[in-house]
Amino acid sequence: MNCPFCRRADTRVVDSRTADDGSVIRRRRQCPECGRRFSTVESASLSVLKRSGATEPFSRDKVIAGVRKACQGRPVSGDDLALLAQQVEETVRATGAAQVEADEIGRAILEPLRRLDEIAYLRFASVYSAFTSLEDFEEAIARLRADQADRTGVAAFGVTDSATENEREGSTGPDTGPPGSARLGDAERAEDEAPAH
Repeated sequence: MNCPFCRRADTRVVDSRTADDGSVIRRRRQCPECGRRFSTVESASLSVLKRSGATEPFSRDKVIAGVRKACQGRPVSGDDLALLAQQVEETVRATGAAQVEADEIGRAILEPLRRLDEIAYLRFASVYSAFTSLEDFEEAIARLRADQADRTGVAAFGVTDSATENEREGSTGPDTGPPGSARLGDAERAEDEAPAH
């Protein structure tokens, strides 16, 4: 890489460090000609194709800015949004594509946002999916309720199975009766069987 000060072409790397969960490498370089040092940042190329046909580099900040509007008034912190943006980038990069459409970014946002806050999810989905009527909201809410019912049903099913198993074991096990009842019965039988004097 050329030195930004004297334009010499063969600068050398004197230090390298990863950043942003390993997706970025920061390198410290030194020019052997003028001796000055400078930093460079390297990352895997990922661009977004907008609806207008223009392309721009993927930006976590833009993801956060878009989601923050949907999260206004909701108990969502800046750290929550930063983590969501990281998850979105990981999802998109996992496709292996160097360029993705803006719609793919929107789809990658929906699931982590639903897990984060369902009200914010509905707000974002209403814009992303272009809701045009109350029926659109009702369908989205119905899907959320169905997901909740599935999760609640799985949890309840596990508890029910456990309780049923305990009942089954109790019904097939020995009937111990009240404390001391077994010892009392043995004593009564021994007394009945003893020879009379």
